[in-house]
Amino acid sequence: MVTFLMVVQLLVATGLIVAVVLQESKGEGLGSIGGGSKMFFSKASATEKIMEAATKYLAIAFILLSVVLSSLRY
Repeated sequence: MVTFLMVVQLLVATGLIVAVVLQESKGEGLGSIGGGSKMFFSKASATEKIMEAATKYLAIAFILLSVVLSSLRY
């Protein structure tokens, strides 16, 4: 059971890394504080929305798997 969950966590972690790397950079950084920022006013495309949702759900799955695995080990 633990081995299966560890394999699933490895797959989720790999998917999370891929989802984060494939997202487009906003390119604003701390420059958005000064005012002239398009980060807050531009509309996200469908691809950006999908990648953000995938990142969110994979991160939640990773956290839950980490909690379950840590409780099963001890």
